[in-house]
Amino acid sequence: MVPMLLNKKNKLNLLDLAYQSIQMGLRTGHPLSIDLRDYPNEFSQQRATFVTLEKNKQLRGCIGMLEAVFPLAEDVCENAFSAAFKDPRFPPVEQTELDELDIYISILSPSEEMLFTSEQDLIAKIRPNIDGLILQSGSRKGTFLPSVWQSIPASKQFLQHLKQKAGLAKNYWSDQIKIYRYTTEIIAKDK
Repeated sequence: MVPMLLNKKNKLNLLDLAYQSIQMGLRTGHPLSIDLRDYPNEFSQQRATFVTLEKNKQLRGCIGMLEAVFPLAEDVCENAFSAAFKDPRFPPVEQTELDELDIYISILSPSEEMLFTSEQDLIAKIRPNIDGLILQSGSRKGTFLPSVWQSIPASKQFLQHLKQKAGLAKNYWSDQIKIYRYTTEIIAKDK
C-alpha cells in the first residue's frame, strides 16, 4: 500500500478531527462520531493510525492501531479520544490542557515481517529514522513508532528498549522472536 500523501488541506482536516474528538470527549465522555460522506474519499480508506499528544514537548498520551480496521477518519477520532482519556500511563486530559496539546497523527504502512538469522543480523537490517518495529515473542508484544528514533538513535538500543516495552529483558533473545517493520506518514501542525 502506498503512502497516503494527503494534501495540506486534508492534513489540517485530520488534525482538526483529532482536536474535535478530544473536545467531544471532554464534553460527553465519547469520541467524535462522523459521517464519512462529509469528507474526502481518502478519509474512507482503511488505514491504521496512532495519535500522539504532547504538552510542553513531553508525551501526554499515545494510542493507536497496528492494523487497518477502520476508515482513516474514524481511526483518527477513536485514537485521539483514547490518547487523551485512555492511555494508562497518564491521567485523562483536562479542559485546561486542551489548547496546550500538540497533536501528531502517524498513518502506518502495512507491516512486513523481517527475516534475519541472528540478533546481530536483525540489528544490521533495521533502518534508523525510517522503521517502526513490532516485536512479538510468545504472548509478549510491543511497538515503537519511527518517531522514537529521535530519543533512541542507535539500532541496538532501540531494539533493547523495545524488548523492555514488550515486558522482556533487554538482553533477551530467542529464535522464536518475530519482528515486523512499518513506516509512517506523520501529520502535525507547522509551528
